[in-house]
Amino acid sequence: MEIVLRPFEPGDEAAFRDLNEAWIREYFSIEEKDSQVLGDPVRHILQEGGSIYMALQGGKPVGCCALIAAGEGCLELAKMAVDKDLRGSGIGRKLLVFVVEQARQAGATRLFLETNHKLEAAIHLYEAVGFSRIPADRGHVSPYARSDVAMEIELRR
Repeated sequence: MEIVLRPFEPGDEAAFRDLNEAWIREYFSIEEKDSQVLGDPVRHILQEGGSIYMALQGGKPVGCCALIAAGEGCLELAKMAVDKDLRGSGIGRKLLVFVVEQARQAGATRLFLETNHKLEAAIHLYEAVGFSRIPADRGHVSPYARSDVAMEIELRR
């Protein structure tokens, strides 16, 4: 079935929260920053200059990813999730490639992300798209206790 990728629309809040809470609970626990961002993504991402993208299959949200404003020319790729039953089907790769291109078109010159060493499939996907590991403390202090891997990609226009 075809995957449709599109910007966040009013009404996507619950799907964005549910998709993210599912993977976080699977591997970790919900942290205070998760509760804030997932509880009000419009306020904490969109109104702060970021964007959110949704992946839909048959009209149903099956994936999501956010770009969070992080300074001049820099965006954080965050809150990427794919429905557990559809992982490994290519949705994550399509969504990631799409979001990286959206960042490039928005004028970003650098994207960074934080993840955890346990999420090997995600790390492999990020590396396949061009992200590389950087020191975790490189100019950014994570609000998430689970974050122990930092990655970045330089964007060329």
